[in-house]
Amino acid sequence: MSSVIQCQAVTKSYGKLKAIDNVSFEIEENKITGLIGRNGAGKTTLLKMLAGFFKPTSGELKVFSQNPFNNLTSSTKTTFIDDTMTFPDSFTLADILSEVAPFYANWHSHLANALFDYFSFNPKQTHSKLSKGSKSTFNSIIGIASRCPLTLFDEPTTGMDSAVRKDFYKVLLKDYLEYPRTIILSSHLLSELEEILEDILLLNQGERCLHLPVWELKELAIGLRGNAQAVRTFVEGKELIYQEEFAKGSLYVVLRKKLLQQDLELVRQSGLEILPITTDDLCVYLTIKTKGGIDNVFKRG
Repeated sequence: MSSVIQCQAVTKSYGKLKAIDNVSFEIEENKITGLIGRNGAGKTTLLKMLAGFFKPTSGELKVFSQNPFNNLTSSTKTTFIDDTMTFPDSFTLADILSEVAPFYANWHSHLANALFDYFSFNPKQTHSKLSKGSKSTFNSIIGIASRCPLTLFDEPTTGMDSAVRKDFYKVLLKDYLEYPRTIILSSHLLSELEEILEDILLLNQGERCLHLPVWELKELAIGLRGNAQAVRTFVEGKELIYQEEFAKGSLYVVLRKKLLQQDLELVRQSGLEILPITTDDLCVYLTIKTKGGIDNVFKRG
């Protein structure tokens, strides 16, 4: 598979602040990738550079083998959907769907209209009068129906209720399977997304934390809980990701899952409990500032 995106040592600075710091990765065509990270991790900045809105401060960024900044060739193959999209109040929602169609070579008008009706939009309403969740839903219709070779969604479900979010993920996956393209969805939460994602790109304070398939992330770490001394003895020399004192004399740790059969036997003999780690929790642990988390607040003074 060819790479749609090639990012090599890319940095984006605003004065002394590095929103993106020396980030490198490649994304192959026809994959759904989750761009995950806490608020302020640099997700929006990265997506806007991919869309050609921002120019990197340093490094090399290529989209469809070209520099995307102010590039009409790459922009005709790319759509960027976020909750700041605005449209003139002189256009109704029906007008907007009609007017955006010529901008997208692969526009699927039947799908756009079917989703518009399914989510019960009023064709005579204006975009600015929609609620936050309804704006996100309408914007997402454009993102899905555009069928752009590179589709970028920045926190697409902001304001949506649970039922609408589930419908969004379902229709996105169904249309992707029918018409494969490269899709990147940014979010600070992974739990709802992971079932439709193939790869995860995790950012932490502007840096790349990891980039790997979802199935590998699920196998990356393991949790142990039990007597604090027994836990500390077992994890000595192993790569620790997170630890938390959840009760007096008891310790919970997360470590990289590189346990041999003899390790598992030692765990059982020590009376320790082995716990699975959700991908959502693991991303939180990997991007936390200290291995002790919020517990460290109570240890000061």
